Amino acid sequence: MAKKHNADSQNKPDIVLWGATSFIGQLLIAYLWPRYGKSGEVRFALGGRNRSKLESIHRQMNADDRLSITVGDASDDGFLDNLTRNAKLVVSTVGPYAKYGSPLVEACARNGTDYCDLTGEPQWMRRMIDANQKTAEESGARIIHACGFDSIPSDLGVLFLQHEAQHRFGHALEHVKMRVSSIRGGLSGGTVASILNLVEEARRDPEIANIAKNPYALAPEGMRKGIRQDNVSALKFDGDLQKWIGPFIMAAVNTKVVHRSHALLGCPWGKEFRYDEAMVMGSGIRGALRGAAFAGGLGAFLLGAGFSPTRALMKTTVLPKPGEGPSPEEQETGFYKLHFIGKSQKGASLRLKVTGDRDPGYGSTSKMLGESALCLLKDIARDELSGGFWTPATAMGRKLMDRLTSSAGMSFDIHT
Repeated sequence: MAKKHNADSQNKPDIVLWGATSFIGQLLIAYLWPRYGKSGEVRFALGGRNRSKLESIHRQMNADDRLSITVGDASDDGFLDNLTRNAKLVVSTVGPYAKYGSPLVEACARNGTDYCDLTGEPQWMRRMIDANQKTAEESGARIIHACGFDSIPSDLGVLFLQHEAQHRFGHALEHVKMRVSSIRGGLSGGTVASILNLVEEARRDPEIANIAKNPYALAPEGMRKGIRQDNVSALKFDGDLQKWIGPFIMAAVNTKVVHRSHALLGCPWGKEFRYDEAMVMGSGIRGALRGAAFAGGLGAFLLGAGFSPTRALMKTTVLPKPGEGPSPEEQETGFYKLHFIGKSQKGASLRLKVTGDRDPGYGSTSKMLGESALCLLKDIARDELSGGFWTPATAMGRKLMDRLTSSAGMSFDIHT
């Protein structure tokens, strides 16, 4: 199959924002249009199935005809072929991706169109990789999942820490752990829907459950096994921090993305490389009690989500619905601070602090996703990165990190 993208793409939209009427989609265009669209630097198109809602967003942006609108059905292969053939890159915010996202990824793969999303659904990522990797390699499509809080801070954080270790010590760190030391943010209905859909799939299909448990599940075929990885699933004391820690709900996604990056890079951190994530609960008896309560609450949520009657009750009573999310004030006042601690068998140690300003899942994620799309479009040449399924770290690495620190309110600070 010949590479589909060439110079005739000059008259096409640079980026189609598919799902522009979703909660995160509206945050994304509000971030991108004033910075990159109004000046004409990048040509954007709003994409979705509801014209009136798309036109409303267009008016809110005070946009002109340089911001176009594309209306269609994401299950219509003919429409998707036309959409992807007339775009350089597609960004999708339509989740749960396992329910709604597959046809668009398949169209991008066969038509050589670059693609980014913010999925945190490992079972779907595995499905897309296995089904479309060869097609994307042949067409030249660069496809990158997990370009939000899942899993950019983890993926780039480990990559940067390892680069620094190799520069300072001449060798990699065999063990890296990430600890969420503080975080403030809301939960959207889209995220809840994705979590519940994963739980439903795992209950129906034992293979999905195995993917959820396997930290190597997203690695290329033949690399989906390795040494036993640490997994913080209950209250635990962290000797390095001298604090209690508990499970971090996004660890199951982030660890898989980090191990995929390691595999795609050729395992430069060694076959004994270990990585785990956890939430810091505090010190002393107060930290222990807080951690026990948090772990118990998370366990109760996942247990309830596993049964149809309680899942339905949770959807109608306590959980946000699709389209709902944190308020503008919650987004603005949100933040996160992550600490990475790396150690080598030779006794070297190094620490990294990653911070972000705004709600991690939405205010910050919209900036991460937007800058990922811009980085892939403008900074990563096609002869530099071939077609296939990549991670943020392996596709864009330091170039993306530079964008995030200069424009998106993130910081990456090394300390010993």
